[in-house]
Amino acid sequence: MTRVGAFGTVMASCGLLAACGGSGDSAGAGSGAAPAAPKVEIAEAVRQEAQQTYATRCAVCHGQTGRGEGPAAAGLVPPPRDYHDPAWQASVTDEQIEQTIVYGGAAVGKSPAMVANPDLGSRPALVAALREVIREFGREQ
Repeated sequence: MTRVGAFGTVMASCGLLAACGGSGDSAGAGSGAAPAAPKVEIAEAVRQEAQQTYATRCAVCHGQTGRGEGPAAAGLVPPPRDYHDPAWQASVTDEQIEQTIVYGGAAVGKSPAMVANPDLGSRPALVAALREVIREFGREQ
């Protein structure tokens, strides 16, 4: 793989939820009063798959700990979201997180560095489980 090809692959992999990053970007931010994403049944196996999906797709930018310190983060403007930020956690709805995962940042008024994951659109339980991963980071301090 060429150097440019490898960089493109890293940048594409970094996409999952990078658009939730960036300071001062309030487009699409919710008040917390908006309705939550529709409830879907999430089997334990799907929760485990979400952990693996986060590790392979999201952690490249957001880091294994969800603080925006992944190996590709240094090249992103705005930087990837730190999921531990309580103000951000309070400002975004479950539905917004899930839409960002599937449709990417540009589609929801966030950074275009956050690529879409259309393959997950047909997997609502996996998307919901990924949202749970993001919310769990917000419970850690």
